[in-house]
Amino acid sequence: MIGKFLGFLLLLECLFLLPPALISAMDGEGRALRAIFTTMAISAVVGGALSLGCRNAQRSFYAREGFLIVALGWIVLSMVGALPFWLSQEIPHYVDAVFEVISGFTTTGASILTNVEAMSRGLLFWRSFTHWLGGMGILVFLLAVVPTGKGGYSVHLLRAESPGPSVGKLVPKIRQTAAILYLIYVALTVLCVAFLLAGGMSLFDSLCTAFGTAGTGGFGVKNDSMASYSPYLQSVCTVFMALFGVNFSIYFLVLLGKFKQVLHSEELGVYLAILLGSMAVITVNILPLYSGSIGAAFHDAAFTVSSIMTTTGFATADFNLWPQLSRSILVVLMVVGACAGSTGGGIKCARLVLLYKSLVARIRQTLRPRSVNLVRAEGHTVPDEVLQGVSTYMSAYSAIAVVSFLILSLDNFSLETNLTAVLACLNNIGPGLDMVGPTSNYSLFSDLSKIVLMLNMLLGRLEIFPILIMLSPRTWRKAN
Repeated sequence: MIGKFLGFLLLLECLFLLPPALISAMDGEGRALRAIFTTMAISAVVGGALSLGCRNAQRSFYAREGFLIVALGWIVLSMVGALPFWLSQEIPHYVDAVFEVISGFTTTGASILTNVEAMSRGLLFWRSFTHWLGGMGILVFLLAVVPTGKGGYSVHLLRAESPGPSVGKLVPKIRQTAAILYLIYVALTVLCVAFLLAGGMSLFDSLCTAFGTAGTGGFGVKNDSMASYSPYLQSVCTVFMALFGVNFSIYFLVLLGKFKQVLHSEELGVYLAILLGSMAVITVNILPLYSGSIGAAFHDAAFTVSSIMTTTGFATADFNLWPQLSRSILVVLMVVGACAGSTGGGIKCARLVLLYKSLVARIRQTLRPRSVNLVRAEGHTVPDEVLQGVSTYMSAYSAIAVVSFLILSLDNFSLETNLTAVLACLNNIGPGLDMVGPTSNYSLFSDLSKIVLMLNMLLGRLEIFPILIMLSPRTWRKAN
C-alpha cells in the first residue's frame, strides 16, 4: 500500500511539472526544458512501476502506515523535485537543490540562491509552484482528486499531513472534506491573483507571488523579495497572507452562514489579537526610523508581522536593522505561527490556547484537589488525548530545536544566526536574523547544517510525528 501511494504521488508530480515545462518551451529555455522532461520521465517510469507493481495492495491500513506514507511521500517528492534544478546545473550541488525544493514543498522559503532573477522562468515557476502544492498538502490533493474506495485509510493520511493539535472532518466523508479544503484554497488563490493583476503586476509574477502567499511560503521572483513592488501590491499580500493564516474551517462556516460560530472562535480571536497588537507595537517602535511617518512605518510593520506570523517570509524592509524590541517580537511570532488548519506554520495559536487552559486547570486542581477541572475550547470539552498530544508535541519541539541549534553551532556562526535559522526552518518561515536575515540566504552553511535544516523543515511542516515515526526502528518491525 505504501508503494502504491508513492507511485500515485510520483505520477502526480509528473503532471505538476507540465506548467513549468510549458513555460520553458515558450521561452526557449533548452537546458531547463531537457532537465524538466528528464525528471518527468523518471517520475512517470518509477511512479508507473510502483502503481502497477503494487496494484493488488490491501485496501485498508492503520495510523502507522498513514504516517509512513506521508513522511516518505514528502521526502521522495522532494528528492525527485530537485532534479530539474540539478540536471540543468542552475543549482549545481544536489544537496542545495534538495534544500531549495524541500524549502518549497514545506512552504519554508529558506533559499540558498544568491541571484534569483538569474534563473530560467520555467524553473522559477516550479520553485514557486512547490509552495502552492505543499501549502494545503499533496496528500490532501490526492485524497480530493483520486478515488480511494472504501478502505478506511483516508483519515490517517489527512491527520498525518494536516497541521494542528487535532484534525476533524468538515463533512462526513474525508474525500469531500479534502475537496472542500482545496476548493477554498483555489478560490482564495484566484482572488489573490486577480488583485495582483489589478495592481499592474505581470501574469507570471502574479502567479508566482500568489503561490508564495497562498502557501505562506515566501519564494519571490525578485532578489529583493517584495520591496520593489508598489505599496498597493505589498498591501494586497499583507491582507492575503493574514487570510491564509486563518483556519480554513472558518471559511467553511462563513459559506454555511454560521457567523455566530465564527465570532466565538477562540483561536481566531487570539490570532487576530496577536497579529494586530504586534503591528501596533512595532509601528511605534520603528517610527523614528521612518522620520515620524506613521503611514510608512505601519505599512512595513503590518507587512512584516503578517509575513512572519503566517510564516510566509516575504519582506519589504530589512528588519535586521530594526530596534531590538521589534526584532524580539518577530522571533516570538516565528514560534507562535498561524492558526491550526491553515497553510501557516509555527506552533499554532490553537496549541497556545490549549496550553494556557491546561495550565489554568492544573493550578485549580492543585488548589482544590477534589474539584473536576475540564478543559474546554470552542465550546467543547477537549479530550485528554489531545491535551497529552499537545504536551508531547511541545516536548519534542523543544528537544529538536536544542539539538539542531547545537549541531549548527559547529559552523561557528553567531548565536543569533544559528538560533533564528533553526526557528525559521522548524517553523517554516524562511528568513531569520543576522546572517540569515531577509537580505541574506542559507548558502553559507555546511552540508551537515543544511541537512539538519532540511529535516527541521520537514518536521515543522508535518508536525514532527510522521518523521519521528518513520525514523523509529519499532515502526519497521512486523506487527504480531
